[in-house]
Amino acid sequence: MQDAVQKPVAAAHAKPQQTLLGRGGAVQFLMALHFINFLGFAGWNAMVHNYTIEKLAFGWFEAGLTQTVREIPGFLAFTAIFWLLWFREQTIAYVSLIVLGLGVALTGQISSVTGMMVATFVMSVGFHYFETINKSLQLQLLPKADAPALIGRIASAGAAAQFTIYSSIALAGVLGWQVSKSSYDGIYLLVGLLCVAATFAGMAHFGRFQGTVAQRKTIILRQRYWLYYLMTFMSGARRQLFFAFGGFLLVKKFGFSVFDTAKLMLVTTALNTMLAPRLGKLIKRYGERRSIFFENLILIGVFIGYAITPHWQVAAMLFIIDGVFFTLILAQSTYFQKIADPADIASSVSVAFTINHIAAVVIPVTFGLIGGMVDPAIIFWLGAGIAVVSFCLSFLVPRHPAPGHETTLAPQLRTQPAE
Repeated sequence: MQDAVQKPVAAAHAKPQQTLLGRGGAVQFLMALHFINFLGFAGWNAMVHNYTIEKLAFGWFEAGLTQTVREIPGFLAFTAIFWLLWFREQTIAYVSLIVLGLGVALTGQISSVTGMMVATFVMSVGFHYFETINKSLQLQLLPKADAPALIGRIASAGAAAQFTIYSSIALAGVLGWQVSKSSYDGIYLLVGLLCVAATFAGMAHFGRFQGTVAQRKTIILRQRYWLYYLMTFMSGARRQLFFAFGGFLLVKKFGFSVFDTAKLMLVTTALNTMLAPRLGKLIKRYGERRSIFFENLILIGVFIGYAITPHWQVAAMLFIIDGVFFTLILAQSTYFQKIADPADIASSVSVAFTINHIAAVVIPVTFGLIGGMVDPAIIFWLGAGIAVVSFCLSFLVPRHPAPGHETTLAPQLRTQPAE
């Protein structure tokens, strides 16, 4: 049985590079779908804080509630494994992008808190199911040796999609176009339908892709993956604090307009488009342990800065820093790829997404309530504390992770002398 598993894995590693990178290859397929996913998500996210504050009069609690609703589908990501009983992962990816587009198009069509929550939920179902399947396909289709660099390249496609959205909004601002309360629904509708159309184009263009190892179609929790699960949980907690309240702080505290936010995100995504492949190569060069260590060190500084700064310039700089170095989180995925049984990837990724969103469902609304009642700075001090815990966990990642050597607490692998 072990030989049966290892042979297809070796074949995957020996796959010619042009199969991955050639016209219509797996990397291009993953880049194209990642582009569509973030085109829709960026279109929703670019204006959500301004839309909810200006049109729906949201406060800190309502902002947190919106993000909690957005994260519920992520919490339910483990159910993706059941869909694999009937559909291929590639099919689920396409359907997820269509649902994402419909959710974005629906945003703004019902100008109420309830309407916003419904649209957010639909959009998030598509986004999180796609992200689950996308990560699974990446770890199955990409060879371990080149995965960090190739995943960085795929991440740059998502950054390019965000750049497209934010540059369009920023250009509109330069040309003197003003976003009024009645404009949001039309913009959301346009972006959503564009995502749906692009998805159908992708379905027509790309062939069939699937991993070389058949995936287990049951929920899997393995004791030896415990560090990956724990790091995933902590990254979900700290990431949602920033996502829920980082941009909201800029609008609420410093009065950023939709064009100011778009320009800030434009700078972030422009840097990401250029730097994401390079950061992926750095992970390949320096390893997952150092990359996870460095990412959390940066996050500690970002959260503390948000908590204490009275200057919008500093807050904007911290927003950019966090957005750029978020790419380093892919080190957790490549760490798991190196320690996992290849047949566990699809199930384990869906379970990890659920673990990642356990905290994400609870934290935004809870911390939003605390921030609104006491002081918003508390939100970011708590975020710094979470990042400190993640920083400590990075020391448990081995320099050379492998099955049987999942953590520094596991026995060291010994190379047997050749006979």
